[in-house]
Formats: sequence, structure tokens, C-alpha cells
Amino acid sequence: QVQLVESGGGLVQAGGSLRLSCAASGSTFSSLLMAWFRQAPGKEREFVAGINYTGGNTRYTDSVKGRFTISRDNAKNTVYLQMNSLKPEDTSVYYCNAFNPSDDSSYWGPGTQVTVSP
Repeated sequence: QVQLVESGGGLVQAGGSLRLSCAASGSTFSSLLMAWFRQAPGKEREFVAGINYTGGNTRYTDSVKGRFTISRDNAKNTVYLQMNSLKPEDTSVYYCNAFNPSDDSSYWGPGTQVTVSP
């Protein structure tokens, strides 16, 4: 079992920045693929960014490329999402996801609200 807890959400004006953190426990963090998803009211949950075991490979959905950066610190069992140049359309609940390819298990955090005002 993997437990995930997100933090760092809040209210910010358009153009501002936030840094989300996701602390993991219960498994060997370096064996997990990590990702951030988001879900706005009335919409499906969507992929935002993903990172491999070492942090050497990342990918992003097109709408956040150049503005968001995903990173991880395996010594701290934490994955981050640095969000710059935020837009009102980035307003969502952001969820941390951990995937263990050894058994195809997937885990979610409870989410953290990000609200971007115009």
C-alpha cells in the first residue's frame, strides 16, 4: 500500500505561481512512477505531468508545457509540481498518483484545490 498526501494548493491570481508537493509513504518511492492529474468541476480527471523513477524523464500535457515542471526527491519520498504563469483555466483539484509497474497497482492522494482568479 502507498499513502499519498498533497499540499501546497490555494488561491492565486492569474500569472502567479504555486508549488504542489506530494509526500509518499508505505512503499519504496524510487520504484514508483509518479504523476499529477487534475479535475475541474463537471469535467473528467486529466493527466497533467508524469515523471520516471529517477526524474530523468518527464512528460506534460500540451496545455501546461513551458509553465509547469514536475520533479521528485527520492530521498524525501516527495514529488513536486511547480506551476508558473497560472491561468484561470488551471483551476482544479490536483491529484497525485503513484503507479507500481511490478503489480500494476495505482494509488491516489485526496487532492488539493488550486484556484486561479482572473
